[in-house]
Amino acid sequence: MILADKIIQQRKKAGWSQEELAEKMQVSRQAVSKWEGAQSVPDLERILMLSRLFGVTTDYLLKDEIEGEAYAEAADDAPVRRIALAQANEFLEFRKVASVRIAAGVFLCILAVIPLLILGAASEVPTWRLSEDLACGVGLAALLLLVVPAVALFLSCGMKNAPYDFLDGEPFSVEYGVTGMVRERQREYRGVYIRSNIIGACLCVLSPVPLFLGASTQNEFYTVVTLAATLLLAGIGSVFFIIAGVRWASMQKLLQEGEYTPREKRKSRVLRTVSAIYWLVVTAAYLGWSFWKGDWEETWIVWPVAGVLFAAARCVCNLIMDREDEQSDPPAQR
Repeated sequence: MILADKIIQQRKKAGWSQEELAEKMQVSRQAVSKWEGAQSVPDLERILMLSRLFGVTTDYLLKDEIEGEAYAEAADDAPVRRIALAQANEFLEFRKVASVRIAAGVFLCILAVIPLLILGAASEVPTWRLSEDLACGVGLAALLLLVVPAVALFLSCGMKNAPYDFLDGEPFSVEYGVTGMVRERQREYRGVYIRSNIIGACLCVLSPVPLFLGASTQNEFYTVVTLAATLLLAGIGSVFFIIAGVRWASMQKLLQEGEYTPREKRKSRVLRTVSAIYWLVVTAAYLGWSFWKGDWEETWIVWPVAGVLFAAARCVCNLIMDREDEQSDPPAQR
């Protein structure tokens, strides 16, 4: 039994006309008529939609040797969310604005420590006649004045992103036209994405140069100023990374590619859980050791050691999950 016959059989069994099936599939009636007349074949996305609508497996629809109906198992009672073209456009435009706001928030947080550093160093210069208390007070005030709007930007982006949180944790599908639209935008943005990452990488690599120059002057105040310049360059580099990365990630989420395939999203959830547990244990160990030893100047060594071990732990987790995925894949997919 060919695909055309099976579509006709299942449509009639469901009691739908060609117009009703076309409406459910979001195609024209002529497209359904061509499928049933064996004049054209539905694409993969439409095959999957037909499988869900009829409640049969894709094997039953595609393989001629399967004559009896092979019913698909229901994954769960909740239907899979579908992203319409308008909703996809709305999400991409929101993330375009959010990328600038997130980058601005990060830049403000990096910038916030610079006044405190410079004023603290200036208080050590006798000719400046700046008291340490005044320098500390003004520096902390400047820090708060810069951090508060950064936090507001983060909270605003987080709350506005709430309607799209399901893209990270739930399975979803897209309606006709969404994939083509997103791929076109991705193609147009690819050049900007590559250039932004190159500029960001160059700025971050070059950011220690002012610090190296300042260290050679043997002047503590100038050294702090060059440290501030290093932070400023690194902050500007981060802006390029964040704006490009957030926009690119929004397109990958809709396409379910890269880090946002169902498999990678599952791995990401596992790694987030492992990371949270790991750092809670490390923090508890650090505080316990520090209070027990009473020597906070030595116990800081916990953090660099924990950072190195954390990288190793992530690699081990990735290897374990990749091995499990390989074992769970059918032989034909390996």
